[in-house]
Amino acid sequence: MTDIHSQKILILDFGSQYTQLIARRVREAHVYCELHPYDLNMAAIRLFAPSGIILSGGPKSVYDEGAPSVAEELFELGVPVLGICYGMQLMSRHFGGEVVPAGKREFGHADLLAAGHPGSLFDGFFVEGKSPVWMSHGDHVKQVPKGFEVVAETSNAAVCAIQNVDRKLYGVQFHPEVNHTPRGELLINTFARKICGCTGQWTPGHIIEDAVERIRSQVGSDRVILGLSGGVDSSVAAALIHRAIGDQLTCVFVDNGLLRMGEGDQVMATFGENLGVRVIRVDAEHRFLSALAGEADPEKKRKIIGALFVDIFEEQSKLIRDANWLAQGTIYPDVIESAGAKTGKAHSIKSHHNVGGLPEHMKLKLLEPLRELFKDEVRAIGEELGLPRQMVWRHPFPGPGLGVRILGEVKKEYADILRRADAIYIEELYATGHYDKISQAFAVFLPVKSVGVMGDGRTYEYVVALRAVETKDFMTAGWYPMPYEDLARISGRIINEVKGINRVVYDISSKPPATIEWE
Repeated sequence: MTDIHSQKILILDFGSQYTQLIARRVREAHVYCELHPYDLNMAAIRLFAPSGIILSGGPKSVYDEGAPSVAEELFELGVPVLGICYGMQLMSRHFGGEVVPAGKREFGHADLLAAGHPGSLFDGFFVEGKSPVWMSHGDHVKQVPKGFEVVAETSNAAVCAIQNVDRKLYGVQFHPEVNHTPRGELLINTFARKICGCTGQWTPGHIIEDAVERIRSQVGSDRVILGLSGGVDSSVAAALIHRAIGDQLTCVFVDNGLLRMGEGDQVMATFGENLGVRVIRVDAEHRFLSALAGEADPEKKRKIIGALFVDIFEEQSKLIRDANWLAQGTIYPDVIESAGAKTGKAHSIKSHHNVGGLPEHMKLKLLEPLRELFKDEVRAIGEELGLPRQMVWRHPFPGPGLGVRILGEVKKEYADILRRADAIYIEELYATGHYDKISQAFAVFLPVKSVGVMGDGRTYEYVVALRAVETKDFMTAGWYPMPYEDLARISGRIINEVKGINRVVYDISSKPPATIEWE
């Protein structure tokens, strides 16, 4: 069996908003990587045994007192190192170069010009001696350290890429990980595959093979229960675990009253009837709505929902002999956003019910076979496992469901209104061909009323906000430019067909600064 972790890239995080994108680009090169804090100790780094190291960007200046740094021994490991933005400046300063505030800061697009003789890292990167890139820096390297040569510049900065080919040390001032650097993906691929010598073992087939073996080893003859929501992550987790242990898996589908229109029947039909997976359906709407009554704080709502899910799973596990494991569809962005990521440096944006909302007293052991994966990797595995395309490419749905798409207190009235509005929205997206162009779309219930007019009468009813975003990795996202005529039709249908709504608005916020979900 292929050891999918034997070749790996270590990414040390200095606080860049783009660090997760670096990881995505490395994974796209079919190479495993992990994110860790910049101050990871050398003993751990040696134990990790990286094939190469990437130093991320960051908001600090390397010459500031107490600026983040790395141990001197890191550059003596003999493995290739790529410094990006702050990482390049750190490398330059470490080897005796000079970093100073830039006379003219660069934020946004720039034309990178080849200088000197670019080495193999830049194979194919320059076309006719230049390449468009994305800059985001206020400092620059003024004096290149001894042993390094300049390989690229811009009209504003004479040092934008450096290399020491003999020691396999490279630095770039721009951000190759972002979409705004068109050939950045090629550069990271070249670093991982050509410079570091990784052969591309991180593929869906190998990941499945590895996961099946690990699941069997962990679980043994025990039984596993899985909280099945019908979303992409839990569905792929169910299919993967079922491949590994067959009927040792029992899925528990909790109808918590916070699901989309008709979702319960759809989930039961797909898994129970078509895939042969044992699924128990639990009607728990009253329990969830009662537990959430009077609570408006989004973090507390998430924790209430997460704790109640676990209570129900534990109740069901007592009815299943030898059920000692709770399986979940936790994925890497869940872990990162809950500040439980391996970097340990991220701010906690929100806890996810399947990461940050679990109670400490939980008796079941956790089984999370997708924990290392990004969303697009999960989808690729789902397709490899033979799940229906409509299920695999379904837009993400949060674990707490409509509980975090109803702002403030959750009430049955609000959930019923939102369900109907959301169903119309998604139906229209499919009908107009927008659904597959959008990464995630949903409606949000706003617990405020506004004045309207219907017929000859005054109305005073609620507001629904529509959200649609485009993203490759869900770490950053841009709002989807929906045609006005389609927005008008969707708004008209919702207001005419959903009693209780008289106003529809469209969210045009990107991530960052907003998150994709409202809570």
